Amino acid sequence: MTKKRIGFLSFGHWQPVPGSRTQTGQDALLQSIELAVNAEALGIDGAYVRVHHFARQLASPFPLLSAIGARTSRIEIGTAVIDMRYENPLYMAEDAAAADLIAGGRLQLGVSRGSPEPALDGAATFGHVPAEGETDADMARRHTADFRAAIAGAPVADADIRMTGSRARLAIQPQSPGLGDRIWWGSGTRATAEWAAQQGMNLQSSTLLVEDTGVPFDELQAEQIRLYRAAWEIAGHDREPRVSVSRSVIPLANDLDIAYFGDRALQDGSDQVGYLEGVLARFGKSYIGEPDRIAAELAQDAAVQASDTVLLTVPNQLGVDYNTNMLQTIAEHVAPAIGWEPADSGRVA
Repeated sequence: MTKKRIGFLSFGHWQPVPGSRTQTGQDALLQSIELAVNAEALGIDGAYVRVHHFARQLASPFPLLSAIGARTSRIEIGTAVIDMRYENPLYMAEDAAAADLIAGGRLQLGVSRGSPEPALDGAATFGHVPAEGETDADMARRHTADFRAAIAGAPVADADIRMTGSRARLAIQPQSPGLGDRIWWGSGTRATAEWAAQQGMNLQSSTLLVEDTGVPFDELQAEQIRLYRAAWEIAGHDREPRVSVSRSVIPLANDLDIAYFGDRALQDGSDQVGYLEGVLARFGKSYIGEPDRIAAELAQDAAVQASDTVLLTVPNQLGVDYNTNMLQTIAEHVAPAIGWEPADSGRVA
């Protein structure tokens, strides 16, 4: 069985409501840093954040990832995903390189067209409008191509000879060598997974696919991964790609877990099928129950087995202590069933 990496994925929700341990935007940011520090001590491999705009969730990843990088030494830090419709590619290239240098080359950036947002046309509000004949998805891909070229050192601006003494074209600074191999595309279909492989990007696949063929979610996602790997081989890239999937995993290990999630464990634990932005989509099930049962179910999940990295969504509004304990339960009683071993033997006191 191939050794797996596991990481946590936080949306960074915050709400000033009773019961939330994450009342403000500051809480969401600072608690994300503390959870990453604790996850590293548990031997978890990755700390990832979701990026949403115009919502009470994490929105500006690079200051946060830089802070996590400065407080940790081993754990991968990343996104799943950044909506590239909103991004200035060159400014993002500067931010990404700086964060990667602070972290010592641990940045793993998931990018994509993004998911539905609260704003009706949020990217336009940020100043980004598709060119004539482009869709917003086309614009996201164009921004991604420009960003990847910039982090690879492509010249993007003419030098001012009065300042430089040369007419040579200039690249974005700083540069962080190797970052280009650590860009992931968040794919919601089999076709976009093949496109990501052709482009030489790693693959992130979440808990939903915006297509449905009638087969269980994990099997459809495993087919997506197979097609991605086949397209990668045909493209002839000179490195091995990485593939991550996301899962909602809530082990019920004590009375507090049962109080929060016991009712959900009694619900039908099957996939859901519905319409998202007018397209039929299949949503993966949540894994909620006793740790041993979850471990057995994940060991049979076809896409989990086909991936090298599993990102576990966390209920961040329950606070750092709760989520640290949940990750420790997963690390000790669930993750070994899918071939995971801790990257460090340390434990949170």
